[in-house]
Amino acid sequence: MRLLVLGGTEFVGRVVAEAALGRGWEVTVFNRGRHEPPAGARLLRGDRTAQGGLAALAGGDWDAVVDTWSAAPRAVRETARLLRGRTGRYAYVSSRSVYAWPCPPGAGEDAPLVEGAAADAGSTEYALDKRGGELAALESFGAEGSLLVRAGLILGPYENIGRLPWWLNRIARGGPVLAPGPRDLPLQYIDARDLANWLLGALEGAVNGPYDLVSPPGHTTMGALLQACVAATGSDAELCWAEPESVLAAGIEPWTGLPVWVPPGGEMFDSVHRADVSRALATGLVCRPVTETVEDTWRWLAGIGGVPPRRTDRPAVGLGQEAEAKVLAALRGGVPGTTPREGASGQ
Repeated sequence: MRLLVLGGTEFVGRVVAEAALGRGWEVTVFNRGRHEPPAGARLLRGDRTAQGGLAALAGGDWDAVVDTWSAAPRAVRETARLLRGRTGRYAYVSSRSVYAWPCPPGAGEDAPLVEGAAADAGSTEYALDKRGGELAALESFGAEGSLLVRAGLILGPYENIGRLPWWLNRIARGGPVLAPGPRDLPLQYIDARDLANWLLGALEGAVNGPYDLVSPPGHTTMGALLQACVAATGSDAELCWAEPESVLAAGIEPWTGLPVWVPPGGEMFDSVHRADVSRALATGLVCRPVTETVEDTWRWLAGIGGVPPRRTDRPAVGLGQEAEAKVLAALRGGVPGTTPREGASGQ
């Protein structure tokens, strides 16, 4: 297979390129050249936001293209139009954010979509940008030639949002760690490598249409995720479990203040951690254990000095040390060195 990856040097794009190279595919990556491409990939340079920035793609043909673009949909539209007739299939890595909010629990690919997106739009908000990118791919490649990969929460090595790296670094520091409960809170996420393996298999198998790509509901729990972080780092961290009400009362924002976590029972939890992924499972999705994702991410993070790359177009995630200390003190009844009260422990 001859694969063109638009991007191909950061997180999902890089993992896809590496996985394709591992299969013996001929891989070309197209980007601005700010990061080194995976060894063995051919590099084409260009800037999709600049006038004439697609010139390097004017010649050549490929069996498939993978596009991870997250900004103005018009960049996807222009690229797809340029490649139409010279590549067999267009895989666009989208997001489950394209569904109208709130997304009902157990919803799948037939759930209502956000309104107001357009293939020729500039960048507005993430959900509209991703849906606009889908429309751009469909415009040039049609339903039969497009693969829309609606990813959920993505974790794993190379992560440049900072969610799992934040937990790993925080737990590696040791001591009491604010752990948002309940500890048996079911989570859904996708390891970027599992996403890549499914995507490449789908391209080989001529799979088309939209697919939600995230692990089955309850693939792991908040407790298992954080305990895996403790084990991977070898830390002496003490997980201090707090009831969701205590976390929220402290003014901590779900998802960003304590990454990955959202309180159970609400619209956000239903939308993020209760998706129906039966279509992806039926077409070959396999999700590795949480321990493998955590261990490999820690190995990668430690190998780059503990400071993960971060996308500048996304807000920083994670609670500051002072804020965490205040919440822990409150949970302990203001007594330093004690564990949270039983009623607030989530145990």
